[in-house]
Amino acid sequence: MTAWLMYLGEDAKRVGQGYDDHPSTHYSWNSRVPNSATVAVGDTIVLWDGKTLLGLSVIEDIKTGTGTADVSSCPNCGKADIAERKTMSPKYRCWTDGCKLEFDQPDVETVPVTTYRSLHEAGWVDLRGQVSGPELRDLCEQPKSQNALRRLRWDDFRTRVESGKNATSLNIVDRTRAVIAGGHSERVSRVRKGQAPFRAKLLNDFGEVCAFTGPLPASVLDAAHLYSYADHGEHHDSGGLLLRKDVHRLFDLGEIAIDPKTLVLDVAPKTRAFPAYDALHGQPVTVTLDNKHRKWIAEHWNMHRATDQATIPAQTTGVQETLSV
Repeated sequence: MTAWLMYLGEDAKRVGQGYDDHPSTHYSWNSRVPNSATVAVGDTIVLWDGKTLLGLSVIEDIKTGTGTADVSSCPNCGKADIAERKTMSPKYRCWTDGCKLEFDQPDVETVPVTTYRSLHEAGWVDLRGQVSGPELRDLCEQPKSQNALRRLRWDDFRTRVESGKNATSLNIVDRTRAVIAGGHSERVSRVRKGQAPFRAKLLNDFGEVCAFTGPLPASVLDAAHLYSYADHGEHHDSGGLLLRKDVHRLFDLGEIAIDPKTLVLDVAPKTRAFPAYDALHGQPVTVTLDNKHRKWIAEHWNMHRATDQATIPAQTTGVQETLSV
């Protein structure tokens, strides 16, 4: 397992390079960044903002291109090993041995670069605030590294996230990697967000009813897609359910699944420790589902409940994700 800690902050340097990152979907870097060409499809991407953990996923695809980047360097020695200081003057200092110049303005050169963008939406797990910045640095292979892309000690990081007060299972990482390794890395496509007609159709089909918990005001219901390897990211008939916001999140993580044979809810053991969710275990879904619903539900079940990924038929293997609109 190769895992990377990747910096996603709002400092002037990243903004100035024109990055339009979104933690849960994509992350950008260029060939000026150490380790830039080493990151690969199937690697785990762990994002932080310099202060705390944001979340993680598995890289489904990496888009490459060409562009330019502004490279700042020391006006004395010409090296790029400089640091901006927040509270001291002069504003910059060169850290190159034998130089150590302090200055207010660096030399800036625009150079050609290869651009990279990871696509990692399907397996995203939001972990905002669960691990501090100092802890994340200590969990890197080189804790003193200042690189934006750093190798992470995955086993130690996983143990940290899956234990303690806010323990969160990372099994979805294993499942997503298994699907990608099975040959789907080029077509992990995603249903498009935010289409009002899709939500309107769900409300028309089901009424103001959560598929897990029953009638509720529309304002607390998410229009949730059942994730599939759709050819063009379209809204598919019978490809969605209305879910209450909290059970939507648990369904997304596989903590709640629907048995495709019986259409009853299966709640993961650790989640059953909470009475409100234990009460859902073994209960039938509250809406009428057709065979197309069962197809998407079977994919979700295979993803989160099947014990042997190798036995899952290729045509029904998929990564599930649900979306709020």
